[in-house]
Amino acid sequence: MDDRIEKARRLLAERQEVVIFSHRNPDGDAVGSSLGLQHYLVDRGHSCTIVLPSDYPEFLTFLPGIQSIVIYDNEPERAQEIIDRATLFFILDFNAFDRIDRLADGLADDERPRIMIDHHLYPEEIADPIFSDPSASSTCEMVYRFIDDLGDRCRVSKTVSDSLYTGILTDTGGFKYSTSPALLRTAANLLEAGTDAYKIADHVWNNQSEKQLRLLGHCLANRMELIPEYRTGLIYLNKKDYEDFDIQRGDTEGIVNYVLRMPQLMIAAFIHEQPTIVKLSLRSKGTMDVQQIAKAHFRGGGHRNAAGGASFAPLGATINRFKRQLPKYAAEIEAAYLEFNNQ
Repeated sequence: MDDRIEKARRLLAERQEVVIFSHRNPDGDAVGSSLGLQHYLVDRGHSCTIVLPSDYPEFLTFLPGIQSIVIYDNEPERAQEIIDRATLFFILDFNAFDRIDRLADGLADDERPRIMIDHHLYPEEIADPIFSDPSASSTCEMVYRFIDDLGDRCRVSKTVSDSLYTGILTDTGGFKYSTSPALLRTAANLLEAGTDAYKIADHVWNNQSEKQLRLLGHCLANRMELIPEYRTGLIYLNKKDYEDFDIQRGDTEGIVNYVLRMPQLMIAAFIHEQPTIVKLSLRSKGTMDVQQIAKAHFRGGGHRNAAGGASFAPLGATINRFKRQLPKYAAEIEAAYLEFNNQ
């Protein structure tokens, strides 16, 4: 038996006041893994609260129990009181304290036990035990594995499975990325636990407003640039676009993926101007590793096919900087394209 599971088993043998943390700007995997684990722990008799640095996307409001999440940005004093009472922390879908901003204050020297479950590269030693697997599709997949390894597959209720399936669905782009036989077996087990795959998919994918659809049209018609010699496409948004479309959190989710619908392209970039920073979201196909681009040039990271970064330079300068990096990866891009298309 894995020593990490045995340590987690000992920590959960007695009733705990658990706080679950996940990262700023939480996505479907962050929220789904947190809620899935929370429902499981409550079923086992623990007290459990999810504390997130910032609010979650509106399309996730269908998930059971999501209204109980405490948002630090909105209720810092309440969040701190809950953290002060905790006897055990879970760290989900992040592996460095800078991903939770002010929530991390004091945690580095805090002696209360912490368990990490995460699928990102280069985990820092901020918990014990650490369950880290960059090959996993999502933290939700890993939370299911964690529950199963504890011998509690029978405790995966419909509320647990709905949460975990949602995170898997979103982080794999609808089972397009990071899939494996093990993942599909996990998905099958979640469906057997009661999850309705069609309803979850409808909530996740068919949730856009008229404004979001018009924004998508604007991006594709007016803000998309192709760089065919490097099999790359990019979409950008400036501050005026944010004002004209009243863009809020979640409105730009998934826009970057449209670029990769063109079969000849291997890299997609979404570069958007924020009040004090320019952010980049990178996506790729096959073996093309955009995580290395984000890490080397934009202080970012992530996964091989999905990564992000940031720049303090103006939007135009950031776009030009991104373009200047592409020749360095030309051979890798072409090799990935040939392999992806079996040529």
